[in-house]
Amino acid sequence: MPHVAIRCEKLGKQFRIGSPERYKTLRDAISTTALAPFKRSKNTPQNGNEYIWALKDVSFEIKRGEVVGIIGLNGAGKSTLLKILSRITAPTRGIAELYGRVGSLLEVGTGFHPELTGRENIYLNGAILGMRKAEIDRKFDEIVAFAEVEKFLDTPVKRYSTGMYVRLAFGVAAHLETELLLVDEVLAVGDAQFQKKCFQKMSEIGTEGRTILFVSHNMSAVRSICKQALIVEQGAIVAQGEINETVDRYLSRINTAQIRNETVETNTFSVTSVQVSSAVGPVIKTFDPVEVRVQFVPKTEIRDPGLYVSFLTMDSRRLTGLDLRDFITASPLPAGQIAELGFTIESLPLLPGVYQVEIHLKDKVRGLIEMAPRTFEFEIAETEVYGGRKLDAWFGNVGLKAHALDFLRKGAKAQR
Repeated sequence: MPHVAIRCEKLGKQFRIGSPERYKTLRDAISTTALAPFKRSKNTPQNGNEYIWALKDVSFEIKRGEVVGIIGLNGAGKSTLLKILSRITAPTRGIAELYGRVGSLLEVGTGFHPELTGRENIYLNGAILGMRKAEIDRKFDEIVAFAEVEKFLDTPVKRYSTGMYVRLAFGVAAHLETELLLVDEVLAVGDAQFQKKCFQKMSEIGTEGRTILFVSHNMSAVRSICKQALIVEQGAIVAQGEINETVDRYLSRINTAQIRNETVETNTFSVTSVQVSSAVGPVIKTFDPVEVRVQFVPKTEIRDPGLYVSFLTMDSRRLTGLDLRDFITASPLPAGQIAELGFTIESLPLLPGVYQVEIHLKDKVRGLIEMAPRTFEFEIAETEVYGGRKLDAWFGNVGLKAHALDFLRKGAKAQR
């Protein structure tokens, strides 16, 4: 199968709850001995024959040169899948076939010997991958420059900080000549500048015809790097397809844009539903047209209905608000009947994150204003805003539609 890089067929992995894998490292043996007096007896219920399937009948194919994101909630089975593909653990059943040399970055320290120096670990990793010393020598300077650990190259890696460990590990995995690269969420522990550097490197690798599997909870990074995605849910592949469509499908399953339909009572109103939704897709993205719908039941006749909606951050900072009286005069509402009021927002400028909606219902004839006793959450999906990188707190909460001034081009015209 020369065109296939990875093929899995009915792959399954079962674990016994409370039971370790059969292989042991020296560290495991020491830990087991040291903790033995504190462990529960094996006759207790905690160590019964309970089993869990981390992966169940997983089947898929990935072609050579594809860059594929693996997305899912914590505990879905993503890391177990990568460990099987990396040959760290064996499947309980099924097969996983990989065609080509595999480089992996799954956990901080995976594949590194703590007593060896950074220099020695580079050569050790290359040897494990089946590379000759001449091949490693050719890439050595690139790895060191990328990882930015020149000063500590001859220091045992057990003395490295977590950030240094990750920089060197990614540098090795990305630069040694492997046909397949498996990357887990480990990049999340790096600083923002290094994360950006890693994402750029993976994008570059993807254009070289190498195959990448990338596990991440950063949806904007997944969108910018990957062309395809797999959704893993409770150990099974529930969807596979084009990146934007698949990520949107995943986010629509987990986000809180469809706000809880719990009845919230005030003295005069029963609020039955508050919805914030995109008018163009299954999830809300920055600058999407958005609809806000509030369903409620008046307990008495409301002769001049009003609605105020306010958008808040999760720490209750007010960002903006809309009042219905600035747009229309609503018809009277009889008591006991379901009513709906709301707004269409042409372009919601909120950056990715979770926000709150605060609701005020009114009867302007009586001068009545009642605030719902709780707020309602909704989420803006992680997506490309200014080129794909994840925006941090420095960017605030509001996005701006903007273009950079092209001073170089203007200067060239002026010289003519």
